[in-house]
Amino acid sequence: MLKDNFLISFKNLRQRKLRSWLTMIGIFIGIAAVVSLIGLGEGLRAGIMSQFDFLGTDILTVQASGLAFGPPGTGVITPLSDDLVDKISKVNGVETAYNRYLESSTVKFNDKQIIGMIASVPIGDNRKTFEEMLNVEAEEGRLLKDTDNKRVLVGSSYTSDATFGRVIKPSDRIELNGVSFEVVGIMEKKGNFMLDGAFIINENVLLDVFGDEDVVDIIAVKIRDEKQIDQVKENIEKLLRKERDVKKGEENFQVESAQNLINTLNSTLAAVNIFVVIIASISLLVGGIGIMNTMYTSVLERTKEIGIMKAIGARNSRIFKLFFIESGFLGMVGGIIGVILGLIFAYGSAFLGRLALGVDLIQARVPLFWIIFALLLSFGLGTLFGVIPAINASKLQPVDALRSK
Repeated sequence: MLKDNFLISFKNLRQRKLRSWLTMIGIFIGIAAVVSLIGLGEGLRAGIMSQFDFLGTDILTVQASGLAFGPPGTGVITPLSDDLVDKISKVNGVETAYNRYLESSTVKFNDKQIIGMIASVPIGDNRKTFEEMLNVEAEEGRLLKDTDNKRVLVGSSYTSDATFGRVIKPSDRIELNGVSFEVVGIMEKKGNFMLDGAFIINENVLLDVFGDEDVVDIIAVKIRDEKQIDQVKENIEKLLRKERDVKKGEENFQVESAQNLINTLNSTLAAVNIFVVIIASISLLVGGIGIMNTMYTSVLERTKEIGIMKAIGARNSRIFKLFFIESGFLGMVGGIIGVILGLIFAYGSAFLGRLALGVDLIQARVPLFWIIFALLLSFGLGTLFGVIPAINASKLQPVDALRSK
């Protein structure tokens, strides 16, 4: 019986092709918007999350906050002082802490010039800790040594000729802030735009070239026990409030863990996804009203047909099911088309974005949950807006229906 109802509904929709397609426009535009925008949003979230994969769960970063220009921790009103790292190292639960210096500088190679980020690597015992924390390895050449002077480790972003018109290789020479440096190695790709796009030099060399020895951009802190990271974070904040003479709630610094950053980004992107769904729901509502109008018209056009069915014994429930399934079918077909269009738009836009910008941050990811949700939503809208026309059709009196023109 159910199969017969589906076949009859499909036949009726085929007989009114133009009207059926026009009715489904609102549904598949709405579903396509939901799938594509959620897919791009989820892809962006995954891309951003991957930027923090290189940070362990036992790492804290300390930096000054306020008006800033350039890399993190730089250009702030009240920067971190050089003596803080020793005091932070003595906080209970801290395994080690070291300064990191970042500079924006001109980078010249192959007669082309860009503005790049120059980052420091600590010398001495902290070098190994730094390399382990960030999982720094050389794809070509080697890593820096304490004895390296005017030598640089280059990020993987420059292994193509897109930036300088020629690939940077070990033993090449590049200019940083007008000073010539020899390339000793190319880092393995980390999927993090800051590391992949950085030029890393020894801390003492960076301070010699750029100065500002008393100003620190970031202090990296490694915790002994990651289970105590929240307590250690609180202890460091108490120390910094005392050292920088600020009250709680008026901090001019930030102590962040990778997990805190991830949680904040997740919350922000979740709010964006909710907003997208609300906007797309307007189109779905319009599509649902279109289905209701179509079904009402269908009832009027088929009044005599309904009368004949009732005259030969069709029950009200059979008439109701027939129109109810037909409206659900409209919604489901619109949903399937919408999902296909949404997937094409999401993955196509992400591909074109990566092609145009040359970065892997633009991705599309459509979880199976959202596809199933979109299909159920479209079917649910079809049946919901088809209920009233179906009820009206089932309540028609056989005699009145047969007398209609």
